[in-house]
Amino acid sequence: MIVPGTVIGTVGALAAFPLRLAQREVERRHAELRRGITRRTSHVLFGRTLLARVGLAKAGEAEIARRARAERAAGRTLVSENGFLRLLGLMKAPEASSLSRQSLIDQSGLAADDLDLLSLFDAFEHDGEPYSFRDLILARKYAGLIAGGASWGAIARSVHRSGPVASLTAKSLAVGSRHGRSDAIYLDGGDSELDGQLLFDLGAPEDDGLEELFAEAEGAEEQGRHDDAAALYQHCLAIDPKDAIAAFNRANCLRGAGRVAEAAHDYARAIKLDPGFVEAWFNLAGLMSDEGKVASARRHLQKAILLDKAYADPVFNLARLEFDAGNMAEARRLWTRYLELDAESEWARTAQKGIQFVDLHMARTAG
Repeated sequence: MIVPGTVIGTVGALAAFPLRLAQREVERRHAELRRGITRRTSHVLFGRTLLARVGLAKAGEAEIARRARAERAAGRTLVSENGFLRLLGLMKAPEASSLSRQSLIDQSGLAADDLDLLSLFDAFEHDGEPYSFRDLILARKYAGLIAGGASWGAIARSVHRSGPVASLTAKSLAVGSRHGRSDAIYLDGGDSELDGQLLFDLGAPEDDGLEELFAEAEGAEEQGRHDDAAALYQHCLAIDPKDAIAAFNRANCLRGAGRVAEAAHDYARAIKLDPGFVEAWFNLAGLMSDEGKVASARRHLQKAILLDKAYADPVFNLARLEFDAGNMAEARRLWTRYLELDAESEWARTAQKGIQFVDLHMARTAG
């Protein structure tokens, strides 16, 4: 079940149901569901439409794998669409199971990364350990398909077509080459190709194109097309004016395009929609600092630090701001605090040098 206060971020649109419908279900449990990832995000929900977006491109599958590893390394819990439904109590948990992740790997020969990614896109009966005996059968089939040239993404895109995933345990699967595709998955003798996704009906459709529009905006932003992305995010906000992430992303794009006043407006808009949006406070502070508005930058950095005491970046920037203003003792205090949060990076070495400089300055002044 979802614990009150949980913040779930989505990567990619959901295949099973509209995001806003899911948001209402989550809000009923006093938690949050939003597009994108922020520092407050505790769980990351990967939408199955990501697989449709990457198509057969191995580079796209590699990017999904990289993103999953990065979110896991950041300490966030990864959630599949079926896992999300189970958290909401809208899908029954599978039968009792007892196989650990490592046991499934050892007995099936499936690579650990492939197991994790296939689980994340609901290619098994369970979306995580403990797994079932049926999951072991599927894992062995998938290992054989991968050995035959299929990718984890091709399998994940295909297995939902024939009904419940567990039903595939009694069927033969093979990888083949047809219509220019080298890793299509086929049932029994190659007569029936598996392709597509089985959708879970959560209620009446609310397809206003928002998810596709948001994905298009993200793509334009990733490509550095700042003006195009800003326009697309504006369309998103016209459909859903309460989306703080869209406002924040639009502000970043506007800043990248040199449209400073508009960027400041949208950072402020994101903060108004979500007062705890620490990244928006931080980025607005950076914008104010670039514009020479030191007092405003200081206030925004202080707010960011207050909201998230483990966020090192605003501590560093505030230390630098205080140093430039001649507030040496405060700069030293902040750099010392920064080193408590980050002692290894290049910025940490800069903080150490800053402390050394302040100490020398104070010694000379005292002398």
